[in-house]
Amino acid sequence: MSVATALFTTTCDWRVSDLVIVFSIGIVMLGLSAAVFGGWLERAGPRKAGLAAALCWGGGFLVGALGVYLHQLWLIWLGMGLIGGIGLGLGYISPVSTLVKWFPDRRGMATGMAIMGFGGGAMIGSPLATLLINTFRTPSSAGVWETLAVMGGLYILAMLCGAFGYRVPPAGWQPPGWTAPVSKSAMITSGHVHLDKAHRTPQFWLLWAVLCLNVSAGIGVLALASPMLQEIFGGALIGQPGLGFAQLDAGQKTQIAAVAAGFVGLLSLFNILGRFFWASMSDRIGRKLTYATFFALGCVLYAAAPWAAGIGSKALFVIVFCVILSMYGGGFATIPAYLADVFGTQFVGAIHGRLLTAWSTAGVVGPFVVTAIRQAQVDAGIQGAELYTRTMYILAAFLAAGFVANLLVRPLAKRWFMSDAELASVAKGGVAAGPGRGGDFGIGRGGLSTGALLAWLAVGIPIAWGIWTTLTKALILFG
Repeated sequence: MSVATALFTTTCDWRVSDLVIVFSIGIVMLGLSAAVFGGWLERAGPRKAGLAAALCWGGGFLVGALGVYLHQLWLIWLGMGLIGGIGLGLGYISPVSTLVKWFPDRRGMATGMAIMGFGGGAMIGSPLATLLINTFRTPSSAGVWETLAVMGGLYILAMLCGAFGYRVPPAGWQPPGWTAPVSKSAMITSGHVHLDKAHRTPQFWLLWAVLCLNVSAGIGVLALASPMLQEIFGGALIGQPGLGFAQLDAGQKTQIAAVAAGFVGLLSLFNILGRFFWASMSDRIGRKLTYATFFALGCVLYAAAPWAAGIGSKALFVIVFCVILSMYGGGFATIPAYLADVFGTQFVGAIHGRLLTAWSTAGVVGPFVVTAIRQAQVDAGIQGAELYTRTMYILAAFLAAGFVANLLVRPLAKRWFMSDAELASVAKGGVAAGPGRGGDFGIGRGGLSTGALLAWLAVGIPIAWGIWTTLTKALILFG
């Protein structure tokens, strides 16, 4: 059937390709909504943006549940793709915009925590969806629409709690007892660039290229990781080293797929941990050097992956991919702090939103390049480890181009920054955590407050469950 038929049919099952489009729509809308509504976020504040994100993201699941119940694919595209993608974009930039202003002394750590949470959600959402589907499944229902409805309600509730907890400090706020040191790096500005001027600078587009190339290469690796492991190591993954992938029967291939799922779970964990580790590391060594490390070390590792496969070292192969994925996640987490260093913090949320169009672009470019190259290799009759060698080398070339773009980033000229009068006219006041309020939401002079403890438990317990579930699956890889 045609796509038009699939959108409105109530009798035929949908194809996997029809459903995968939902993911593509969501990623594209993430970048577009972050770019379009970033300026509104800075004017209206992150609390309203967080409220809108909760209603769009959770509401998108509810519309998707209705689409499954009525068997209308267009409702799923509309709900979980279009509406949910808008919520995804607003939900991505609103905490980053807020935290980078609260932590002028630890920008990388703050944005790393926020974006680690974004990536960590997959470790909770995926096993939760499986658990709910198994719970709701009956002889007459697959349990999918019920699962989407419950998850939509949970997302709305959890995100509303986060949104109403937002506090915005006044412009120029500093933690009590902390004085901003005189920066030794010309890359860290003390001024602020207006949103309307940021995209006119060469630095914005260089950083756009930096993010796009890093993400394109990372998405390419994610697409390759599981099939590479299965097709290269074959029977060795299940104790049958003499059998190639093509020689395995259906039952053995099922076992191989379970091992590959554990591998992907391990990669997701390193992706998430890398967001916090590398972003925090950037506070010490600088954002530019951190990205230079991503690109230089990445080139070496991308080229080393086919070599590790060629010598049959599963452990080395896994280590290479884990480090690569940690830097892929670190790239997401470090870019907001990089933007704050170059453009200042006043409009960093909106500028970051516009830069996320690089993510949308990479979401199309990365999979397309990888798929096209692999198919060309298959058509040429190439098999085994050699099937992926050229692809990894081309992805390494992406990183080499990113290294050059990062190298060209320079401090902005003074003419781009707002004057004190312009800054005063756009700056909005907020609720500052003064000496008497430091313990309300975090670790104050009196130690960990009750509110902070409850907040950490509300976040920490689901994350811990997700990590445990992921590690349990990953152990199959070494079983």
